[in-house]
Amino acid sequence: MARFHRWRKRNMSERSFITAMSILVGLFSGLAAVVLKNTVHYTQLLVNKLISTDVPNYIYFALPLAGVSLTVLVIKFVVRKNVRHGIPNVLHSISKKKGRISFHNLYSSVITSALTVGFGGSVGLEGPTVATGTAWGSWLAQTFRMNYKNTILILACACAGAMAAIFKAPIAAIVFAVEVIMIDLTVFSLVPLLLSSATAVLVSYLFLGQSVLYPFDVEQAFVMDDLPHYILLGILAGFVSVYFTKVYMFFSNLFDRMKNNLVRLMVGGAGLGILIFLFPSLFGEGYEAINSGLAGNLEYLFNNSLFYSYHENLWVTMVLLGLVVLFKIVATSLTFGSGGIGGIFAPTLFMGVNTGLLFAYVNNIIGFHKINENNFALIGMAGLIAGVLHAPLTGIFLIADISGGYELFVPLMITSTFAFIVVRAFTPNSVYHVQLAQRRELLTHDKDANVLQMLEVRELIENDFEKLSPDATLRDLTTAISRNHRNLFPVVDDEGRMLGMVKMDDVRELIFKQEQYDKVKIKDLMYMPEYSISPDDNMEVVANKFESSGRYNLAVIDNNGYYYGFISRARVFTKYRKQIIDVSHV
Repeated sequence: MARFHRWRKRNMSERSFITAMSILVGLFSGLAAVVLKNTVHYTQLLVNKLISTDVPNYIYFALPLAGVSLTVLVIKFVVRKNVRHGIPNVLHSISKKKGRISFHNLYSSVITSALTVGFGGSVGLEGPTVATGTAWGSWLAQTFRMNYKNTILILACACAGAMAAIFKAPIAAIVFAVEVIMIDLTVFSLVPLLLSSATAVLVSYLFLGQSVLYPFDVEQAFVMDDLPHYILLGILAGFVSVYFTKVYMFFSNLFDRMKNNLVRLMVGGAGLGILIFLFPSLFGEGYEAINSGLAGNLEYLFNNSLFYSYHENLWVTMVLLGLVVLFKIVATSLTFGSGGIGGIFAPTLFMGVNTGLLFAYVNNIIGFHKINENNFALIGMAGLIAGVLHAPLTGIFLIADISGGYELFVPLMITSTFAFIVVRAFTPNSVYHVQLAQRRELLTHDKDANVLQMLEVRELIENDFEKLSPDATLRDLTTAISRNHRNLFPVVDDEGRMLGMVKMDDVRELIFKQEQYDKVKIKDLMYMPEYSISPDDNMEVVANKFESSGRYNLAVIDNNGYYYGFISRARVFTKYRKQIIDVSHV
């Protein structure tokens, strides 16, 4: 590897090397998507054999619990490390770990999500695919010793490649990387993103075929009379997205408070089993249900359910549409809470298609203006992506790409925009970002804020300040002044707790009075600073304290009063400038 690095430095420019790496990471991401898709497919075939036999519907209660139980066992005894959910894990690694992703993610998300989804867990495969692809991207970056800015670019390429491969939508995948992963789209990054996305989608075509994921025939193109209805659908999708986020966070916090994993498994698994027993359409990621809904066939609501005898009743159909919209996110949250691994993209699409269908059915029953139910089912998916993920451009391009519905581009734009406007008014962060935002670990498209977030308090601490005892004398202070260039002297006790500090400006006149050297004690001169920094503070807090205090140096003290050192305004600024250079793409 060392010889390769020397050869690369001599023979390849940085741009050429990144270009080659983007193709390689696109290949790995595409293969990760193929492996995951096929693993889940064969797992589902095995499960379907159990369901196809003369087994009563109660099997729907047991299968998801079995899948999540197997997932939990694999994590505990095989992986032996936490398997984080895909895209939040990528965002966390970018913001707090300099793009380093644990190596177990090279395979762990494939195994665990295959068990979860294959046995009926109500989640999707997109998050695990992205997690796997970006893990390979991180491995490549670490193997080839890439700097921070190139590591993040490779992770974005891996993310775009994974999305392109699983959805066969290369342009939408790039938009997703920009909107959700929050990489800056520059001339330097555009070519690698294009190459990675194109390579991954070619791999997907080779192994999974070239057909679109959700085939859709546009029977009626956009007409101006439908414009108010697309606006109303966007508003409805926005409120459904708010509901999605609130419910997801409620259950996430609820299960976080359960410290016993067995309790979480039993509570979440039992709740999931009951929901899927009552509404079998919530079983699995919902791929077949979405296609049926787009085709106008609502039999998926009734198949293997207690309500099959009502499958020709329009009112029951609408009630079931509403219920599956409400309960899909509950089923998804229970899957996650019990220990399952998956993504929220497929549940978002499922809720979107059913929201659009329900809106169209209700409108057509009221009878003011007849609208095409299939079109609204398709566009409802874009509205939910725009709302739940806070990614309107991804919603527009992805739905147009995966369905072939480009003739409906204008209504896709209208619905996605209004959904995004509504959801932003109630939830400033998407489900991918909300927990990171609560911990102040969320990156944004504001480069200044991002760079500040990347700095660590502990890396900025200066501890060459000479410490004094409270029982020391003025003579001791003058000795410390003579051998130290600092003008601040922390006063600490024998256990290292900070009791106060002495500032040279405050004792400047006193140090010339030699008769006071042995009379004046340090404890009589010290004062406790009004402002201090905790070693666990983030840099936004540090910057605010510098601004509020007007100080050039702030002491670092933990909650127990232990002294760590000082942070200077100059050191923060120097480190910030260096970080700006490191992360800037040229």
